[in-house]
Amino acid sequence: MNASVAGRRMRRKRSPLPIAVALAAVLAAAGCGAAGLTGDTFHGEGFAFRIGTLPAGWERVDVSHTALAFRDARDGGTIVLNGRCGVDGEDVPLAALTQHLFLRFTEREIEEQTVVPFDRREAMRTLLTAKLDGVPMKFEVWVLKKDGCVYDLAFMAAPSRFARGAAEFESFVRAFATVSPP
Repeated sequence: MNASVAGRRMRRKRSPLPIAVALAAVLAAAGCGAAGLTGDTFHGEGFAFRIGTLPAGWERVDVSHTALAFRDARDGGTIVLNGRCGVDGEDVPLAALTQHLFLRFTEREIEEQTVVPFDRREAMRTLLTAKLDGVPMKFEVWVLKKDGCVYDLAFMAAPSRFARGAAEFESFVRAFATVSPP
């Protein structure tokens, strides 16, 4: 058996957490400085938003370059939230903002993409599958432009585990609301 075949056989199944970290980095292209979650409200640089109650079993995780991230160890799902202001909130269409989130991914396949009312504006909701470093994942992404800011909310999981977490993510998204920063 040659070395490359042996190397392929020894590879273990990859965890989706590195993919979550990669997506978080993409979602946070503008970055955030001093920020934090107090109660149910997150305060970032020039923006703030309120989140709903997390489903049982979801825990907050620290992921660099993102506002908030939560992980469901049971099903392997990850929720990532971010906001940025003054960068591309006025003149970039929702479809382009959504596409930008997945530039580093391959084999992107959009299953559904719709513009829906959200937080007294329109948001783009996208359901897609994609690969990062050969690992397939399924995503539901919401992109909202409001008051010069862009908010990205994303749920990701392995395709076989996506449905259960997606239902919980839907409730989580419906509780999201922007608030005036202090």
